[in-house]
Amino acid sequence: MKYLLKTGLFFLLMGLVTGLHAQQVYGEGMVTYNIVVNTGNNETKAADLLDGATQKIFFKGVNTRTELSSILGKTITLHDSRQGNAVVMNEYGEQKILIRMTKDDYEDRNSKYAGIQFEYLPETKKIMGYNCKLAIAKLKDGSTFRVYYTSELVFQNKDYGAQFKNLPGFPLEYESELGKMKVTCIADKVSFDPIPAALFDTPKTGYREMTYNEVKNIRKN
Repeated sequence: MKYLLKTGLFFLLMGLVTGLHAQQVYGEGMVTYNIVVNTGNNETKAADLLDGATQKIFFKGVNTRTELSSILGKTITLHDSRQGNAVVMNEYGEQKILIRMTKDDYEDRNSKYAGIQFEYLPETKKIMGYNCKLAIAKLKDGSTFRVYYTSELVFQNKDYGAQFKNLPGFPLEYESELGKMKVTCIADKVSFDPIPAALFDTPKTGYREMTYNEVKNIRKN
């Protein structure tokens, strides 16, 4: 009886340890996604411009840095989840533009994701060894996108993307839009190495500064 009791306690403790490991929260790290373009033959040339494109998300405390890189150039977004403000840097050719955003500006930029809801489906798959579940995101305009998420990867800062608000896990594969093209972002690397604080500093020179409203008005015209 004592042997059975000890054996039962051993496996119970092992289960608790495994559960704790699966739910470990990371304060910093980086996730890299490969971008695959979902297009027909009519958009082959446009898709070629995104061949080899990647997205990286750097985490450090309340700060995130998102880098979208392709042969066309790079867009970098710095976001402070505590203050809510953000800075966007567009680097395309010789054109380098920096846009500062208040919390209200940042929320307006991501307003299409306000009220986003998820439908959870039984389909599962493994991505980089992580167990993932499928969810269908539903936006207020009626559009949807698929996302595979895992509860085995948790970062302290969960405010890394408005499209994943209330998602009960971290997205390792999801559908998105770049301009008029639909793409799928698939994670292929996760690192928990320390991230230099300098990556979250706003450059003081080298960029032409524009306000969020100036950029917004240009896009309307």
